[in-house]
Amino acid sequence: MSQPDLFRLPRIPWNAGRMTGAKAPLKPKHIWAIRQHLKSVGSIRDLAMFN
Repeated sequence: MSQPDLFRLPRIPWNAGRMTGAKAPLKPKHIWAIRQHLKSVGSIRDLAMFN
């Protein structure tokens, strides 16, 4: 009779030691910077999706 479960290493979760949960919302200055960058690059589609 073999007992493979006794020798198996414990499984480490993928998010061990990482911060989880919702991120803080973007600040107005970050939104402005993203919009300015998208305008300067000329990605009208991305700018429309960001609005």
